Amino acid sequence: MIIKKDQIETPALLIDLDALEFNIKLMADHFKGKKAKLRPHFKTHKSSTIALMQIEAGAKGICCAKLGEAEVLAAAGIHDILIANQVVDTSKVYRLAALAGNTKMTVCVDNSENITELSQAAEAYGSTIYIYIELEVGMNRCGVDTKEKALELAKQINNSKGLVFEGIQAYTGQLCHKVDESVRIDGTIEAEAFVLGVKNYLEENGIPVKEISGAGTGTYNITGNHDIWTEIQAGSYVFMDTEYGRLGLEFKNSLTILTTVINKRPGAAVTDAGKKVCCQGEGLPAIKGYPDLSAKLNEEHGKIQDEKDALKYLQKLEYIPSHCCTTVNLHDNYYCTRKDLLEMIWPVSARGMSK
Repeated sequence: MIIKKDQIETPALLIDLDALEFNIKLMADHFKGKKAKLRPHFKTHKSSTIALMQIEAGAKGICCAKLGEAEVLAAAGIHDILIANQVVDTSKVYRLAALAGNTKMTVCVDNSENITELSQAAEAYGSTIYIYIELEVGMNRCGVDTKEKALELAKQINNSKGLVFEGIQAYTGQLCHKVDESVRIDGTIEAEAFVLGVKNYLEENGIPVKEISGAGTGTYNITGNHDIWTEIQAGSYVFMDTEYGRLGLEFKNSLTILTTVINKRPGAAVTDAGKKVCCQGEGLPAIKGYPDLSAKLNEEHGKIQDEKDALKYLQKLEYIPSHCCTTVNLHDNYYCTRKDLLEMIWPVSARGMSK
């Protein structure tokens, strides 16, 4: 049965497969022959299918934000997973140790107590957990901010059963949406100076640093060209959104939300897609094909000022969300289209996996 895109019930989360495949290939091609390797971030798409496509295109592994996401990835057959975050609840620490029995699991740390518990859990399960020390490089979240503290933690890791010190995470997410490329470049260089100082200090004290992981879609073509980095954690490039669209990157918008005009009156239109299906945290969604229009969202509706009466009752529109990652987490399924025909439906495999 052939189903056209405009026959899909709304609201619906759409993927343009041609654009998605273009983005995956473009990013994979960028890292061919480079020291840095791509480790795409799962938190953007939360789809095992897309993660496997990224691995097939050449990604070294996948990173994610939460243990629940890692469990979904492992169940899909992905065997090199980084949790680019801290795992500290005792129950989660032991779940992580169990998962590490069959999968190469790496996790970030920034304190001694967490290292002790990770070691105890790994020893209990007879597994090995790989460790990155997280550095604070401008996000003001987690991470240590001195080379001395990093050395203290690295020594503890090396003296802990079941743990292997692999390297450093230094995520400069605060730079990724800066429109001025010079700000992204200068900020990256500043962060790299600190990271390199920590790396050299650890190695001067006899502790090799194998991996340095970080960066994102907004800085992939800066960090990816610098030899200090071994892994780039880009995520949003697969979909893009209006925030990243301001940067002028070569990736295409492959993610939209299909919505229907359910009310039309002179100068205004109302759609059936609101905040419950489209994140508004980074601004209003754009409307594909209508650059002069945008939708102000209520819970269940989008309200559009349509002064030229360009829209019609029952017309199908596509929102381009301001933030793809948080929008995806509002949906159960992707409706995957090619040439305006529905080709397949994929589950959002790790929707709601926030633990």
